Amino acid sequence: MGAGRRAPAVALNEPALKAIVVTYRSAATIDECLSRLRNSLGVQAIRVVDNQSDDGTLDIVQRHASADPRLRFIANPDNPGFSVGCNQGAADLEPSADQDDWLVFVNPDCMVERDTLLQLHALAAPVGEALVSADLINEQGERDVAVRRRDPDFGAMLAGLLRPSAAPKMAVAPDDAQPLQQVEATSGALMLMPRRLFARIGGFDEGYRLHAEDLDLCRRVREAGAIVAVANRVRVVHVRGVSSRSRPFFVEWHKHRGLWRYFSKFEASRRSALVRAGVFAAIWGRFPIAALRAWWR
Repeated sequence: MGAGRRAPAVALNEPALKAIVVTYRSAATIDECLSRLRNSLGVQAIRVVDNQSDDGTLDIVQRHASADPRLRFIANPDNPGFSVGCNQGAADLEPSADQDDWLVFVNPDCMVERDTLLQLHALAAPVGEALVSADLINEQGERDVAVRRRDPDFGAMLAGLLRPSAAPKMAVAPDDAQPLQQVEATSGALMLMPRRLFARIGGFDEGYRLHAEDLDLCRRVREAGAIVAVANRVRVVHVRGVSSRSRPFFVEWHKHRGLWRYFSKFEASRRSALVRAGVFAAIWGRFPIAALRAWWR
């Protein structure tokens, strides 16, 4: 969208959709991501939180902000992590006086269509309190298995070390007969939820730096009595891992750290000392292998 164009008008009967985008070295995708968000129906505000990008990301964000009064940004002097950034963006959004606010967390490499967010809202609103994601696909049209997941099963994880065939599968098969498929967890790359629900559960857990914060959020949403679901017929292209490719060891470290935090928070108190030690060994014993694979890729 050019700098001289106006923001699209918001119809009176549209919901108050407010988008949060957390960036880090996102110059390759953020221009198109923001162009699409600015053109999306129902979007009343956009907050971009930049975590110390050094690749020109902030220059692109500033250009969009100067062209669209709905878009403001926060430039962090350091990188406090994805969860902190999401909470910062949500806190900076003023509540609507006469409409229910819906927050939309959008990764800078997600490319929504003009009516994507309204479609998600139309499916979520009748449910009441729900966290809803879209059916994310890559640029080749392949579906992202991280969109439909079970909670991590740490007991089965240990069994899988002894019998690889018994290793747990977190992915859930899509059921396209259901427009809105309930799952235990979905991907944090694109999430829509009522602001009141986000506030009630305390937002993202800022103890996660990168990865597993979406598993945590989904679990707390369900524990609060709401549902987590995927809109199977709403497709969104997700160009995965653009910023992660520049720092594979950092990313893998925080993936494993996040998984250990999740276990410690939700599962450890229900497990024996032997199981806790086994899960610790399984998670951190896998880290060097995963880090080397990520570096090689």
